[in-house]
Amino acid sequence: MGEIDSLYKKEGNTILIEIKLSSIVQMFNTFDPAPFHEKELDSEAEKYIVNIVNDFPAKTQFKIIFYLPAELTASEEAKKIAPAIHNHFRYKMLVADQKFRSRFRYGRTAMLIGLGFLAIALFVRFLISSYSSQLIAQLLADTMLIIGWAAMWEPVTILLYELWPVIQLKKTYERISNMALEIRPSK
Repeated sequence: MGEIDSLYKKEGNTILIEIKLSSIVQMFNTFDPAPFHEKELDSEAEKYIVNIVNDFPAKTQFKIIFYLPAELTASEEAKKIAPAIHNHFRYKMLVADQKFRSRFRYGRTAMLIGLGFLAIALFVRFLISSYSSQLIAQLLADTMLIIGWAAMWEPVTILLYELWPVIQLKKTYERISNMALEIRPSK
């Protein structure tokens, strides 16, 4: 960890995420028709912030510093940057939470269907095995076993693997939405 944090300036134990702007509009998606304080963050700026936060352990403290031309630092628009950034990442956190809930519901439903199908496949396998011991019957019985477990693939993948990245992203957005922000004049 010592290598990566040496790439960033610090104030005490807080890592600084520094962003230099020549104008305030650079920070926001210019196609977004929303009022300034509710505007969507530029996707490259969002990725930059998220990537830095993800490079460090969860307990790392951060502060986002925006460097603006001196004449803009006291403007009304500059005062709206912090709430706009916080609103943007709160919104992203809510979207990630909604995605998690949706994928979890789908995974749970798929699990119920998969378990039902597995039970039917195992029952059919039992019936085939108990009525005949011929090679073709055993092959068919084993096929039912494989098909039954294959039906479980999707729910297991969703519930064990696909939800974790969504949870991590939600936590990252939450951290950023509560992060300290400061506007400073460009050097």
